[in-house]
Amino acid sequence: MEQEKIILGIDPGTTIMGFGLIQVTGKQMKFLQLNELKLSKYDDHYVRLKLIFERTIELIDSFHPDEIAIEAPFFGKNVQSMLKLGRAQGVAMAAGLSREIPITEYSPKKIKMAITGNGNASKHQVAKMLQSTLGLKELPKNLDSTDGLAAAVCHFYNSGRVSVGEGYSGWEAFVKQNEKRVSK
Repeated sequence: MEQEKIILGIDPGTTIMGFGLIQVTGKQMKFLQLNELKLSKYDDHYVRLKLIFERTIELIDSFHPDEIAIEAPFFGKNVQSMLKLGRAQGVAMAAGLSREIPITEYSPKKIKMAITGNGNASKHQVAKMLQSTLGLKELPKNLDSTDGLAAAVCHFYNSGRVSVGEGYSGWEAFVKQNEKRVSK
């Protein structure tokens, strides 16, 4: 019997947190849900963080994900926005960690590349590709939820891949750093 797992993808934000869930059976993925948590109506940043934590816990308790994939904050020019986004991400991560669920971060470029083959794809291009891949009937008005779903799908595409690391200058350097993986 093939093993099943559920992946929760999160696009953290302080005005909208997008999320999506997929079920993986063997090498097949099936769409479960996508939605968003709208936070713009709350003026207090700490209330928003509390709601992010609570909603993430609700998702975990309802769907029992085996893994969480989360979009990492991108480096922008506005330091205050970056700090707020990092806090939102940290709170979502803390919710997963409190339930001992493994978390993997992906850069926005890596997620776009995994979904569309283009690291500079637009949100709409990512959403359309997810619609096609997962057979979604329609796309949501805001694409934050598809960004969360994209993180989950990116994680599915990247699971089971061996990471060879960075900075190898050639086979000799690779072998030296991975002696246990090389048979002599």
